[in-house]
Amino acid sequence: MKFIKFKDFPLRIKIIFLVCSVIILALFVTNYLTSKSIESTTISNIEEKARDVSRTMALSPIVIGGLTGEMEDTVLQDHVEQVRKATDVLFIVVLDMDRIRKTHPLKEQIGKKFVGGDERLVFLGIENISIAEGTLGHSLRYFTPVFNDNEEQIGAVVAGLLLEDVEKAVSENRAILIIGTALSLLVGILGAIFLAEKVKAILFRMEPSQIAQLLEERSAMLHYAREGIVAIDLTGKITLMNSEGERLFKKISHHEGQFEGKKIEDIFPNSRMTNVLITGIAELDKEISYNGINLLANRVPIYVDKKIVGVVATFRDKTEFKKLAEELTRVKVYADALRAQTHEFMNKLHVILGMVHMKCYDELVEFVKNTTTKLQEDVGYITKHVKDPILAGFVLGKLSYARERGAELIFKKDCYVPIAKNTDDTHELITILGNLIDNSLDAVQGCHTKKIEVSAKYNDHFIYIRVSDTGVGISDNHLETIFQKGYSTKGEDRGMGLYLIQQCINRLNGTIDVISEEGIGTTIDIQIPYEAEE
Repeated sequence: MKFIKFKDFPLRIKIIFLVCSVIILALFVTNYLTSKSIESTTISNIEEKARDVSRTMALSPIVIGGLTGEMEDTVLQDHVEQVRKATDVLFIVVLDMDRIRKTHPLKEQIGKKFVGGDERLVFLGIENISIAEGTLGHSLRYFTPVFNDNEEQIGAVVAGLLLEDVEKAVSENRAILIIGTALSLLVGILGAIFLAEKVKAILFRMEPSQIAQLLEERSAMLHYAREGIVAIDLTGKITLMNSEGERLFKKISHHEGQFEGKKIEDIFPNSRMTNVLITGIAELDKEISYNGINLLANRVPIYVDKKIVGVVATFRDKTEFKKLAEELTRVKVYADALRAQTHEFMNKLHVILGMVHMKCYDELVEFVKNTTTKLQEDVGYITKHVKDPILAGFVLGKLSYARERGAELIFKKDCYVPIAKNTDDTHELITILGNLIDNSLDAVQGCHTKKIEVSAKYNDHFIYIRVSDTGVGISDNHLETIFQKGYSTKGEDRGMGLYLIQQCINRLNGTIDVISEEGIGTTIDIQIPYEAEE
């Protein structure tokens, strides 16, 4: 037979069992102690009753008179019996100094000697209580000496109750206690069941093992996430931070030690998590710069029962996104340049093929000569003035792309760009020039004159770039917003070119100026630091 271990029982059964066990143990101890207390109190009350009756009778003038002969025995007997019945005791016996009964509930016992052997102390003038076997059975008896006016002992009074009556009184009290204990146990069991159900509901009906497994899984998810995850409570103190969050916060705040329990404003004042805590409005995909480090942040309020209890935020080092965006931008620029050159080359091949079919060989020779001359002029000029082969190839691609779009792209004769000491600067130049030229090509479409002039000069560790076009221009109202991410007058999914240019210039600590007039055109001047290769 296979036994189920206690740890394998459902949580509900465990709670009910443990709570009931505690209640039963507590009630057992309480019942035992209360029972003893009741028993002791009951006996004490009975003893007190016997004592009071015995003392009262010992002071009674009738009892004193009966013992001194001043009162007839019948009057004494009647008086004592009246008191006995009124006080509900088993017996009241008046004894003279010879231990002879002057009164007794049983008249035939009057005049006979007291039996029991426990009356010795009372005839020495000492009150005492005892339990002994008498003519009426096993009883509790209280002895009180009787004195005359001269303080001489003249007899004794004995008041008693059967021990059966004492045990009966104790049993009655114990029965009440047992009934109370049983009702308490029933209430405790119902309370245990209610508590178990409540706890299970709070735990979403899950067992502790399931909760532990879920907690381990969630902890692993948090700590292995690539984003830094941080949570704060209503007081703005950090309650949760994963490993990536600790790495980022140490990097930006130079704080050593534990972060949990610290105020977020003391560690990262620019986090804006307390703002979300106050407003209750989520802030998504927002950029934060602190101590020279750019982060991309998402901040969301935490609601429980429709009340804000905290804020959770994710942070990601924007450098990673920047590198990825740069790579994508460069690939796109290179691809566009290659596509334009390929398209132009295919068009010329089609012209050559048509002339061959028409046997226009003289015209074909002239066309090839002009094309070769033009290509050599472009290549020669660009390679002479743009020393970096990557940048030169990109410029040649843009020349082809401009011709494809029916625009005239002119690189001024004073252009000169040396090879950059840092290759990243070359890629930044490609991003800047590529987006400037693309924007100008878009601006001149639909205009009578489609002309774009580009100047790039190197002087005293700076590159000066100017791009002018004869396009539609930019209104004064739009000049302040053209560098915003996603802003464009050309439709949806646009507005990234000038934004990327602004980001590149910021990274290079450069400057940009825009001069534009509607219907005339736009001129953009850029100045950026540039270290040439020696």
